[in-house]
Amino acid sequence: MEIEKNTEKKLNEHKNETPKKENDGHCFCKGKSFNLGLVVGFFIMGLIAIALVSFVLIPNMKKETEKEIDASLGLEEAKTKTEEFINEVLIKSDDKVTVKEASEENGLYKIIVATSNGQEVETYVTRDGKLFFDRAMSIEEITKESQEANAEVPPDQEVEKTDKPVVELFVMSHCPYGTQIEKGILPVLETLGNEIDFELKFCDYAMHSKKELDEQLRQHCIKTEEPDKFISYLECFLEADKSDECLKTAKINTSKLNACVSVTDKKYKVTENFGDKSTWKGNFPTFNVYKEDVDKYSVGGSPTLVINGTTAKSGRDSASLLTAICSGFDNPPEECSTELSSDTPSPGFGFGTTEGGDAASCN
Repeated sequence: MEIEKNTEKKLNEHKNETPKKENDGHCFCKGKSFNLGLVVGFFIMGLIAIALVSFVLIPNMKKETEKEIDASLGLEEAKTKTEEFINEVLIKSDDKVTVKEASEENGLYKIIVATSNGQEVETYVTRDGKLFFDRAMSIEEITKESQEANAEVPPDQEVEKTDKPVVELFVMSHCPYGTQIEKGILPVLETLGNEIDFELKFCDYAMHSKKELDEQLRQHCIKTEEPDKFISYLECFLEADKSDECLKTAKINTSKLNACVSVTDKKYKVTENFGDKSTWKGNFPTFNVYKEDVDKYSVGGSPTLVINGTTAKSGRDSASLLTAICSGFDNPPEECSTELSSDTPSPGFGFGTTEGGDAASCN
Protein backbone atom coordinates (compact mmCIF):
# COMPACT_ATOMS: atom_id res chain seq x y z
CA MET A 1 0.00 0.00 0.00
CA GLU A 2 2.82 2.35 0.92
CA ILE A 3 4.43 1.70 -2.45
CA GLU A 4 1.21 2.53 -4.33
CA LYS A 5 0.81 5.83 -2.44
CA ASN A 6 4.40 6.89 -3.27
CA THR A 7 3.91 5.99 -6.91
CA GLU A 8 0.65 7.99 -7.14
CA LYS A 9 2.34 11.03 -5.49
CA LYS A 10 5.19 11.02 -8.01
CA LEU A 11 2.75 10.75 -10.91
CA ASN A 12 0.84 13.81 -9.68
CA GLU A 13 4.01 15.86 -9.21
CA HIS A 14 5.12 14.99 -12.73
CA LYS A 15 1.72 15.99 -14.15
CA ASN A 16 1.85 19.49 -12.53
CA GLU A 17 5.33 20.37 -13.76
CA THR A 18 5.55 23.02 -16.60
CA PRO A 19 7.76 21.78 -19.33
CA LYS A 20 10.77 24.04 -19.98
CA LYS A 21 11.34 25.35 -23.49
CA GLU A 22 14.52 26.69 -24.96
CA ASN A 23 14.51 30.35 -26.08
CA ASP A 24 13.84 30.14 -29.84
CA GLY A 25 13.59 33.92 -30.47
CA HIS A 26 9.94 34.30 -29.35
CA CYS A 27 8.68 36.12 -26.27
CA PHE A 28 5.57 34.74 -24.62
CA CYS A 29 3.47 37.36 -22.90
CA LYS A 30 -0.03 36.52 -21.75
CA GLY A 31 -0.50 34.04 -24.53
CA LYS A 32 0.77 36.36 -27.36
CA SER A 33 4.11 36.00 -29.15
CA PHE A 34 6.24 38.67 -30.86
CA ASN A 35 9.15 38.09 -33.20
CA LEU A 36 11.92 40.36 -31.88
CA GLY A 37 13.90 40.08 -35.11
CA LEU A 38 10.95 41.41 -37.14
CA VAL A 39 10.50 44.39 -34.80
CA VAL A 40 14.18 45.27 -35.05
CA GLY A 41 13.95 45.03 -38.85
CA PHE A 42 11.06 47.49 -39.03
CA PHE A 43 12.91 49.87 -36.75
CA ILE A 44 15.99 49.84 -38.97
CA MET A 45 13.86 50.41 -42.10
CA GLY A 46 12.25 53.45 -40.42
CA LEU A 47 15.66 54.93 -39.70
CA ILE A 48 16.66 54.44 -43.34
CA ALA A 49 13.46 56.17 -44.55
CA ILE A 50 14.10 59.16 -42.29
CA ALA A 51 17.65 59.39 -43.57
CA LEU A 52 16.42 59.41 -47.19
CA VAL A 53 13.95 62.24 -46.50
CA SER A 54 16.54 64.28 -44.58
CA PHE A 55 19.47 63.89 -46.93
CA VAL A 56 17.85 63.44 -50.37
CA LEU A 57 14.26 64.69 -50.68
CA ILE A 58 14.41 67.84 -48.54
CA PRO A 59 17.59 69.22 -50.20
CA ASN A 60 16.09 68.56 -53.65
CA MET A 61 12.86 70.36 -52.71
CA LYS A 62 14.90 73.27 -51.42
CA LYS A 63 16.84 73.45 -54.67
CA GLU A 64 13.63 73.50 -56.72
CA THR A 65 12.25 76.32 -54.57
CA GLU A 66 15.47 78.27 -54.99
CA LYS A 67 15.25 77.77 -58.76
CA GLU A 68 11.73 79.25 -58.78
CA ILE A 69 12.87 82.26 -56.76
CA ASP A 70 15.90 82.79 -59.00
CA ALA A 71 13.61 82.64 -62.09
CA SER A 72 11.70 85.79 -61.00
CA LEU A 73 12.77 89.04 -62.62
CA GLY A 74 13.45 92.10 -60.55
CA LEU A 75 11.18 95.08 -61.19
CA GLU A 76 13.86 97.03 -63.06
CA GLU A 77 14.71 94.02 -65.21
CA ALA A 78 11.01 93.51 -66.00
CA LYS A 79 10.70 97.17 -67.08
CA THR A 80 13.67 96.82 -69.42
CA LYS A 81 12.48 93.53 -70.88
CA THR A 82 8.96 94.86 -71.48
CA GLU A 83 10.16 98.03 -73.21
CA GLU A 84 12.49 96.03 -75.47
CA PHE A 85 9.78 93.50 -76.29
CA ILE A 86 7.24 96.16 -77.30
CA ASN A 87 9.69 98.24 -79.34
CA GLU A 88 11.66 95.46 -81.01
CA VAL A 89 9.00 92.77 -81.46
CA LEU A 90 5.49 94.23 -81.32
CA ILE A 91 5.93 97.65 -82.93
CA LYS A 92 9.07 97.52 -85.06
CA SER A 93 8.79 101.17 -86.07
CA ASP A 94 10.30 104.56 -85.30
CA ASP A 95 7.47 105.28 -82.84
CA LYS A 96 8.95 103.94 -79.63
CA VAL A 97 7.34 103.51 -76.24
CA THR A 98 8.99 104.24 -72.93
CA VAL A 99 8.20 102.81 -69.51
CA LYS A 100 6.67 105.51 -67.35
CA GLU A 101 5.74 103.58 -64.23
CA ALA A 102 6.01 100.04 -62.84
CA SER A 103 4.70 98.27 -59.77
CA GLU A 104 3.66 94.87 -58.43
CA GLU A 105 -0.06 94.09 -58.61
CA ASN A 106 -1.93 90.83 -58.02
CA GLY A 107 1.18 88.68 -58.44
CA LEU A 108 2.15 90.39 -61.73
CA TYR A 109 4.25 93.35 -62.75
CA LYS A 110 2.02 96.23 -63.88
CA ILE A 111 3.97 98.35 -66.34
CA ILE A 112 2.58 101.60 -67.76
CA VAL A 113 4.20 102.62 -71.04
CA ALA A 114 3.89 105.94 -72.85
CA THR A 115 3.63 106.11 -76.64
CA SER A 116 5.31 108.74 -78.79
CA ASN A 117 2.11 110.82 -78.85
CA GLY A 118 1.77 110.78 -75.06
CA GLN A 119 -0.82 108.05 -74.67
CA GLU A 120 -0.42 105.85 -71.63
CA VAL A 121 -1.09 102.12 -71.89
CA GLU A 122 -1.27 99.61 -69.05
CA THR A 123 0.52 96.32 -69.67
CA TYR A 124 1.26 93.33 -67.46
CA VAL A 125 4.15 90.86 -67.28
CA THR A 126 4.47 87.67 -65.23
CA ARG A 127 7.19 87.74 -62.60
CA ASP A 128 9.33 85.31 -64.58
CA GLY A 129 9.10 87.55 -67.65
CA LYS A 130 7.66 84.81 -69.87
CA LEU A 131 4.12 86.09 -70.44
CA PHE A 132 3.05 89.56 -71.58
CA PHE A 133 -0.51 90.95 -71.40
CA ASP A 134 -1.57 94.13 -73.18
CA ARG A 135 -4.67 94.49 -71.02
CA ALA A 136 -6.32 93.16 -67.88
CA MET A 137 -9.99 92.41 -67.33
CA SER A 138 -11.50 92.77 -63.89
CA ILE A 139 -13.55 89.68 -63.10
CA GLU A 140 -15.43 91.62 -60.43
CA GLU A 141 -16.34 94.52 -62.74
CA ILE A 142 -17.37 92.30 -65.65
CA THR A 143 -19.46 90.09 -63.37
CA LYS A 144 -21.18 93.18 -61.99
CA GLU A 145 -21.87 94.49 -65.49
CA SER A 146 -23.30 91.13 -66.53
CA GLN A 147 -25.56 90.99 -63.49
CA GLU A 148 -26.79 94.52 -64.11
CA ALA A 149 -27.40 93.71 -67.76
CA ASN A 150 -29.50 90.70 -66.81
CA ALA A 151 -31.55 92.71 -64.34
CA GLU A 152 -35.09 93.67 -65.27
CA VAL A 153 -35.23 96.76 -67.50
CA PRO A 154 -38.17 99.10 -68.06
CA PRO A 155 -40.30 98.68 -71.21
CA ASP A 156 -38.94 100.27 -74.36
CA GLN A 157 -40.26 103.69 -75.27
CA GLU A 158 -41.91 104.00 -78.62
CA VAL A 159 -39.72 105.79 -81.15
CA GLU A 160 -41.24 108.85 -82.76
CA LYS A 161 -41.54 108.59 -86.54
CA THR A 162 -40.16 111.20 -88.97
CA ASP A 163 -39.37 111.51 -92.65
CA LYS A 164 -35.62 111.38 -91.94
CA PRO A 165 -34.72 109.77 -88.62
CA VAL A 166 -32.02 111.39 -86.49
CA VAL A 167 -29.77 108.68 -85.06
CA GLU A 168 -27.28 109.48 -82.29
CA LEU A 169 -24.98 106.83 -80.87
CA PHE A 170 -23.13 107.59 -77.62
CA VAL A 171 -20.04 105.50 -76.85
CA MET A 172 -16.61 105.56 -75.25
CA SER A 173 -13.95 105.01 -77.87
CA HIS A 174 -12.31 102.10 -75.99
CA CYS A 175 -15.35 100.62 -74.31
CA PRO A 176 -15.56 97.03 -75.65
CA TYR A 177 -19.35 97.27 -75.83
CA GLY A 178 -19.19 100.63 -77.57
CA THR A 179 -16.90 99.22 -80.25
CA GLN A 180 -19.22 96.21 -80.44
CA ILE A 181 -22.25 98.28 -81.48
CA GLU A 182 -20.13 100.48 -83.76
CA LYS A 183 -19.12 97.38 -85.73
CA GLY A 184 -22.77 96.38 -85.93
CA ILE A 185 -23.97 99.77 -87.15
CA LEU A 186 -21.38 100.28 -89.91
CA PRO A 187 -23.27 98.08 -92.46
CA VAL A 188 -26.50 99.90 -91.50
CA LEU A 189 -24.95 103.27 -92.26
CA GLU A 190 -23.71 101.97 -95.58
CA THR A 191 -27.18 100.59 -96.38
CA LEU A 192 -29.25 103.64 -95.41
CA GLY A 193 -26.74 106.31 -96.42
CA ASN A 194 -28.37 109.75 -96.62
CA GLU A 195 -31.79 108.37 -95.70
CA ILE A 196 -30.88 109.07 -92.05
CA ASP A 197 -29.03 111.76 -90.16
CA PHE A 198 -26.41 109.89 -88.12
CA GLU A 199 -23.84 111.16 -85.66
CA LEU A 200 -21.45 109.33 -83.38
CA LYS A 201 -21.04 111.09 -80.02
CA PHE A 202 -19.17 110.41 -76.80
CA CYS A 203 -20.16 110.05 -73.15
CA ASP A 204 -19.16 112.83 -70.75
CA TYR A 205 -16.49 110.75 -69.01
CA ALA A 206 -13.81 108.26 -70.03
CA MET A 207 -13.22 104.93 -68.28
CA HIS A 208 -10.15 103.83 -70.22
CA SER A 209 -7.37 106.26 -69.29
CA LYS A 210 -5.89 109.20 -71.18
CA LYS A 211 -5.73 107.30 -74.45
CA GLU A 212 -9.52 107.35 -74.62
CA LEU A 213 -9.69 111.12 -74.17
CA ASP A 214 -7.11 111.57 -76.93
CA GLU A 215 -8.91 109.22 -79.31
CA GLN A 216 -12.27 110.89 -78.75
CA LEU A 217 -10.77 114.30 -79.50
CA ARG A 218 -9.25 112.80 -82.63
CA GLN A 219 -12.51 111.23 -83.85
CA HIS A 220 -14.52 114.37 -83.05
CA CYS A 221 -12.15 116.45 -85.16
CA ILE A 222 -12.11 114.02 -88.08
CA LYS A 223 -15.92 114.20 -88.13
CA THR A 224 -15.73 118.00 -87.97
CA GLU A 225 -12.96 118.63 -90.48
CA GLU A 226 -13.32 115.74 -92.94
CA PRO A 227 -16.68 114.04 -92.35
CA ASP A 228 -16.53 112.08 -95.62
CA LYS A 229 -13.45 110.25 -94.37
CA PHE A 230 -14.71 109.47 -90.90
CA ILE A 231 -16.33 106.08 -91.60
CA SER A 232 -13.19 104.90 -93.38
CA TYR A 233 -11.10 105.90 -90.37
CA LEU A 234 -13.53 104.35 -87.88
CA GLU A 235 -13.66 101.04 -89.71
CA CYS A 236 -9.87 100.87 -89.66
CA PHE A 237 -9.68 101.89 -85.98
CA LEU A 238 -12.16 99.21 -84.91
CA GLU A 239 -9.95 96.54 -86.42
CA ALA A 240 -6.97 96.89 -84.11
CA ASP A 241 -6.89 100.26 -82.27
CA LYS A 242 -4.08 101.62 -84.45
CA SER A 243 -4.96 105.27 -84.89
CA ASP A 244 -1.67 106.33 -86.50
CA GLU A 245 -2.00 103.72 -89.23
CA CYS A 246 -5.67 104.54 -89.73
CA LEU A 247 -4.96 108.24 -90.23
CA LYS A 248 -2.80 107.24 -93.17
CA THR A 249 -5.29 104.66 -94.45
CA ALA A 250 -8.14 107.18 -94.43
CA LYS A 251 -5.84 109.91 -95.80
CA ILE A 252 -6.65 112.34 -93.01
CA ASN A 253 -5.15 115.83 -93.22
CA THR A 254 -3.12 115.76 -90.02
CA SER A 255 -2.47 119.53 -90.05
CA LYS A 256 -6.19 120.26 -89.94
CA LEU A 257 -6.70 117.48 -87.42
CA ASN A 258 -4.02 118.67 -85.00
CA ALA A 259 -5.25 122.26 -85.16
CA CYS A 260 -8.81 121.15 -84.40
CA VAL A 261 -7.68 118.89 -81.55
CA SER A 262 -5.73 121.75 -79.96
CA VAL A 263 -8.66 124.18 -80.14
CA THR A 264 -11.22 121.63 -78.92
CA ASP A 265 -8.97 120.45 -76.10
CA LYS A 266 -8.59 124.00 -74.79
CA LYS A 267 -12.27 124.88 -75.25
CA TYR A 268 -13.53 121.91 -73.25
CA LYS A 269 -10.47 121.63 -70.97
CA VAL A 270 -10.07 117.94 -71.71
CA THR A 271 -6.38 117.62 -70.85
CA GLU A 272 -6.58 120.28 -68.14
CA ASN A 273 -9.40 118.45 -66.36
CA PHE A 274 -7.57 115.15 -66.69
CA GLY A 275 -4.85 116.61 -64.49
CA ASP A 276 -7.36 117.94 -61.96
CA LYS A 277 -9.17 115.10 -60.21
CA SER A 278 -11.53 117.53 -58.50
CA THR A 279 -13.27 117.86 -61.90
CA TRP A 280 -13.64 114.11 -62.44
CA LYS A 281 -16.94 112.33 -62.54
CA GLY A 282 -16.43 109.86 -59.72
CA ASN A 283 -13.26 107.91 -60.55
CA PHE A 284 -13.11 108.97 -64.19
CA PRO A 285 -11.93 112.07 -66.09
CA THR A 286 -14.55 114.14 -67.87
CA PHE A 287 -15.06 114.61 -71.60
CA ASN A 288 -17.50 117.50 -71.99
CA VAL A 289 -17.58 117.96 -75.77
CA TYR A 290 -21.08 116.41 -75.95
CA LYS A 291 -22.16 117.06 -72.38
CA GLU A 292 -25.23 119.06 -73.41
CA ASP A 293 -26.63 116.13 -75.36
CA VAL A 294 -25.55 113.64 -72.68
CA ASP A 295 -27.59 115.56 -70.13
CA LYS A 296 -30.49 116.03 -72.53
CA TYR A 297 -30.93 112.29 -73.05
CA SER A 298 -29.70 111.23 -69.60
CA VAL A 299 -27.01 109.09 -71.20
CA GLY A 300 -25.81 106.70 -68.51
CA GLY A 301 -23.12 104.68 -70.28
CA SER A 302 -21.62 103.24 -73.43
CA PRO A 303 -23.38 102.39 -75.67
CA THR A 304 -26.58 104.44 -75.71
CA LEU A 305 -28.64 104.57 -78.93
CA VAL A 306 -31.00 107.53 -79.44
CA ILE A 307 -33.47 107.59 -82.36
CA ASN A 308 -35.51 110.73 -82.97
CA GLY A 309 -34.79 111.94 -79.43
CA THR A 310 -35.83 108.68 -77.76
CA THR A 311 -33.43 106.23 -76.12
CA ALA A 312 -33.95 103.02 -78.08
CA LYS A 313 -33.25 99.38 -77.28
CA SER A 314 -31.68 97.16 -79.90
CA GLY A 315 -29.45 94.19 -80.37
CA ARG A 316 -25.95 95.04 -81.57
CA ASP A 317 -26.03 92.96 -84.73
CA SER A 318 -26.62 94.78 -88.03
CA ALA A 319 -30.05 93.24 -88.68
CA SER A 320 -31.41 94.33 -85.29
CA LEU A 321 -29.98 97.83 -85.62
CA LEU A 322 -31.49 98.24 -89.09
CA THR A 323 -34.90 97.23 -87.74
CA ALA A 324 -34.61 99.64 -84.80
CA ILE A 325 -33.56 102.60 -86.93
CA CYS A 326 -36.14 101.89 -89.63
CA SER A 327 -38.85 101.98 -86.97
CA GLY A 328 -38.21 105.74 -86.90
CA PHE A 329 -39.40 106.31 -90.48
CA ASP A 330 -42.86 107.56 -91.37
CA ASN A 331 -42.49 105.65 -94.60
CA PRO A 332 -39.56 103.23 -94.50
CA PRO A 333 -37.52 103.22 -97.73
CA GLU A 334 -36.83 100.00 -99.60
CA GLU A 335 -33.35 99.88 -98.03
CA CYS A 336 -35.06 98.88 -94.78
CA SER A 337 -35.84 95.52 -96.42
CA THR A 338 -32.14 94.78 -96.93
CA GLU A 339 -31.05 91.53 -95.33
CA LEU A 340 -28.11 92.24 -93.06
CA SER A 341 -26.15 89.90 -90.79
CA SER A 342 -27.77 88.82 -87.54
CA ASP A 343 -24.42 87.71 -86.10
CA THR A 344 -23.48 89.68 -82.98
CA PRO A 345 -20.08 91.39 -83.27
CA SER A 346 -17.60 90.47 -80.56
CA PRO A 347 -16.85 93.10 -77.89
CA GLY A 348 -13.60 95.01 -78.23
CA PHE A 349 -11.45 95.39 -81.31
CA GLY A 350 -11.45 93.06 -84.32
CA PHE A 351 -14.33 91.98 -86.54
CA GLY A 352 -15.10 88.63 -84.98
CA THR A 353 -18.52 87.49 -83.78
CA THR A 354 -19.83 86.12 -80.53
CA GLU A 355 -22.64 83.87 -79.37
CA GLY A 356 -22.78 85.69 -76.05
CA GLY A 357 -25.15 88.44 -75.01
CA ASP A 358 -25.02 92.02 -76.18
CA ALA A 359 -26.56 93.85 -73.22
CA ALA A 360 -23.45 94.75 -71.20
CA SER A 361 -22.22 98.34 -71.11
CA CYS A 362 -19.51 100.61 -69.67
CA ASN A 363 -21.01 102.83 -67.02
